[in-house]
Amino acid sequence: MSRTFIMLGAVNAFLCVAFGAFGAHGLKQRLAADMLAVYQTGVQYHFYHALGLVLVGLMLLHFPASKPIVLSGWLMLTGIVLFSVSLYALSLTGIRGLGAITPLGGVAFLSGWALLAYGAWAAK
Repeated sequence: MSRTFIMLGAVNAFLCVAFGAFGAHGLKQRLAADMLAVYQTGVQYHFYHALGLVLVGLMLLHFPASKPIVLSGWLMLTGIVLFSVSLYALSLTGIRGLGAITPLGGVAFLSGWALLAYGAWAAK
C-alpha cells in the first residue's frame, strides 16, 4: 500500500506542476484576477496534499498495518478531487455552484491530516 500512495503523490505532484504552469502561462491573460486566484488556490492545496500522499506512503513503510494512516491517504486523495478540482472547474467555467463542493474537500483534507496524526500516535 505504501507504493500506491507514493505513486499517487508523485503523479499528483506532476499534475500540480503542469496545472501551475498552465495557470501561470496559459490562463494569466484569459481569466479575471479573482478567478486566477481561485485556480492558484486549487494548485496550492493540490500540491500540499500531493506531498501529503507521499508522506502517507513513507509512513506506511514503518507502520504497514495502520488502518488510520491508509484512510488518511484516501481522504487526502478525495480532498484533492473535491477541493482542488472543484476550484479548477469553478475558475475555468465560472459556475459558482461548484464552490459548494469545495468545503467537502476541505473536510476531507482536515480529516486526512487528523487521521494521519492519530495513526502515527497509535501505531505500534
